[in-house]
Amino acid sequence: MKVAVRKLLLLAGVLISISVAAEENCKFDWNVTPRLTKEHPKALNLTLSDSVFDEPSPVSPDAYRVPVYKPLDDISWVGIPIFISGIIAKGEKKAFRQDYNNTHANTRLVTHFKTSIDDYTQYFGPALTLGLKIGGVEGRSQWGRMLASMGMTYGIMAALVNGIKYTSKELRPDGTSYNSWPSGHTATSFAGATILHKEYGLTRSPWYSVGGYAVATATGVMRVLNNRHWVSDILSGAGIGIMSGELAYMLSDLIFKDKYLLRGELQRYPDLRKNPSFFSISMGIGFGSPELDFSGVKSQERDVTMGDFKLKFQMSTVVGAEGAYFFNKFVGAGGRLRVRTTPVKGWSNVLDYAEKDIKERLEGMTELAQKKDPDFSLKLNGDVNSMVTDKELSIESDHLTEFAIDGGLYFNIPISKRFAIGTKVLIGSSLTQALDLNAHLKGTQWNMDYSYNVVDGKIDWDSFSFDAMSQAHNEAGEVIPYEAEWDFFTLTANRSTKFGTGISLTYAHKHNFCWRVFLDYDNTYKTYTLTKDSEHFMTGLFPNAVESGGLFADLLVPEVYQLKKNVRA
Repeated sequence: MKVAVRKLLLLAGVLISISVAAEENCKFDWNVTPRLTKEHPKALNLTLSDSVFDEPSPVSPDAYRVPVYKPLDDISWVGIPIFISGIIAKGEKKAFRQDYNNTHANTRLVTHFKTSIDDYTQYFGPALTLGLKIGGVEGRSQWGRMLASMGMTYGIMAALVNGIKYTSKELRPDGTSYNSWPSGHTATSFAGATILHKEYGLTRSPWYSVGGYAVATATGVMRVLNNRHWVSDILSGAGIGIMSGELAYMLSDLIFKDKYLLRGELQRYPDLRKNPSFFSISMGIGFGSPELDFSGVKSQERDVTMGDFKLKFQMSTVVGAEGAYFFNKFVGAGGRLRVRTTPVKGWSNVLDYAEKDIKERLEGMTELAQKKDPDFSLKLNGDVNSMVTDKELSIESDHLTEFAIDGGLYFNIPISKRFAIGTKVLIGSSLTQALDLNAHLKGTQWNMDYSYNVVDGKIDWDSFSFDAMSQAHNEAGEVIPYEAEWDFFTLTANRSTKFGTGISLTYAHKHNFCWRVFLDYDNTYKTYTLTKDSEHFMTGLFPNAVESGGLFADLLVPEVYQLKKNVRA
């Protein structure tokens, strides 16, 4: 019952899209009232969205004043469900735990994806806002009021983020520190995007809002790909950033009232019957993740069969950007860019498999020698426990990440001015990032003296004769260490064509700000390739046995297994 309730809360709390009506074309018949300024309080301020061929609507003399912003009317509340969705999504971390009660103490979650761009994109919103202001582009507020609003925004954001960070003490996925949740970079970026949205998106052009929130979303995604944050961290960070901006501007409206304002909002009344074009930043969850069962699959490279090996996945977390331009109120064309992360369920089983596999390789080698020569133990010269003295398994990605881009037709069914049902038919491409388990072993080199016959290109094990095995020493009489690091498991998927559709319900909260609840369905055929390289450490342990034509030379060829799957999500 608790699981069902949790899923319903996730579905209700996360499947929310921030939609921004981003059309700037005079062909649409918008109800336009004057955009007023302090400099020209009695002049209609025409922009690209106003048609110079239309007669202006009659307005009362009071309309020529810059309107007083009403605090509660100016809040969208969208930050709250996004923050809550981050709390609910924290369950994803159960897919990977740092210690496993010391069962897998030498296990880390790392990644090779590294970029520092997110350290700079988090400041995109305030940088553009200040740049426009310095450049003389009139926004919502005068300098003093704007700086006060910005200061309160970052003050509230810093208090919330740091207060939660150092109270919850969540471990980062890379294991570097206990201050993962929520993401400060993401909160900073969304707070800045909200400032840009308030100052210029609502008063000049919705494209400022589009740019600000798009860069903020990209910042959050990069934080996950950099392995610095869980998806739950960026969801809660985004919610805090938006809430901080909206609370700060509400406080400014309460403190300053109608003072120090330069420009009112673009007075376009929401009407989804006439103006359904949109750009949205969306966050959601995905069901229908595949179970990959490689058990019994034959290797394409070697004459072996995979043992009992299954990969199960949890619910996906989806972040994306989507937009469509409508030719009329019913039909439009657009596209979608989406990042879907699907955590592996039960990495502990995968780690157990890897450790067992390495152990069996070592034991199998000694058992073979013992079987061929009962006096094997007498011919050992050295401590066999020194073969592997240190072992570390590094999970380079604990989830499958899919990057998808789609395009196609969008359809709008208006119910009223504020409500509309939407659907779409899309086709696109899907690219999957590899999932890796890296092994790092240390030990001492050994020399093996043996002989055997080769028949038809294969070792004749009946002719195998073991002579001796001893630790390798250098000229100074010191044992020679070895160190081997390689990809033990690698799971990849081919680039594939995907088909998608979906249904949505949109509520126009303001003239260029909507809420959208959506349910999408995607289908694609993928070929998953599992590459397993269990014996690679033998190259360091027995260097003379893996040379060309050596006993273990064929072990240098990894096992490759493929599985075709129809993925519906």
